[in-house]
Amino acid sequence: MSTVNGSWKLHRGGEPARSTLRPWPLRDRIALASGLAAPFLAALVLVPFRTNLSHTNAALVLVVVVVAVAALGSRTAGVVAALSAAAWFDFFLTRPYETFDITASADIETAVLLLAVGLAVSQLAARARRLEVITVTDAAYLARIHATADLAQSARSADTVVDHVRRELTDLLGLRSCRFEYGTLLGRPPRLHNDGSVTVGRRPWDLCTAGWPEGEIELRTYGNGHYLGRFMITPGPGPVPPLQARLVAVTLADQTGSVLDTAAPVRNG
Repeated sequence: MSTVNGSWKLHRGGEPARSTLRPWPLRDRIALASGLAAPFLAALVLVPFRTNLSHTNAALVLVVVVVAVAALGSRTAGVVAALSAAAWFDFFLTRPYETFDITASADIETAVLLLAVGLAVSQLAARARRLEVITVTDAAYLARIHATADLAQSARSADTVVDHVRRELTDLLGLRSCRFEYGTLLGRPPRLHNDGSVTVGRRPWDLCTAGWPEGEIELRTYGNGHYLGRFMITPGPGPVPPLQARLVAVTLADQTGSVLDTAAPVRNG
């Protein structure tokens, strides 16, 4: 067993690995801080107008702040913003002022509704952001597949496609290195399968909890059902790519197999 970047990694055939939690991305940390601070600042700005501003309108202003935080950040940031908004609405904008006590039943209802609406819209905003990310990511994946298909039709040498896919895999999966072996099956390295899963020997490997297995991982290529070669990939230090990325990697390997089946590779070196 060894450590890589502060996380425990499994040696092949070893005991289950323990991995530390990865730090949150900077954007999410900023959003979380904004979830705490933005409602406070908004409520503070409304203090000079609290005697003339209805509580409903003040609550709506705070809801807008919650939506903005949730849309720019994460679901967690939106929830924190909703809780913060309800607390500071109570503290600054309801009587008795600058206490967390509420005497009027209408103000209690407004505070509860503010919290409920804030939580609901933060969920919706975070979901909308997630769907947008998925759409953009899918478009990028499709672009890789289409580019490789176009090259496969126009390239004069299979090696040109192999080199292209090797670079694509390196970028797509965040690899440290990637090489291609023509028609050899030496040893039994871990294997990336068509469904995006990984096995070590004959045992399934839990990518979610253990990360990538150590050493090189093979991604085989076939043409008309015949084994033609394999990409030997060495994962980088980052997190395991999502299932979609791994499935795209398998598709690129399949495209390589189709080219190798119809054209003899010209091996350099």
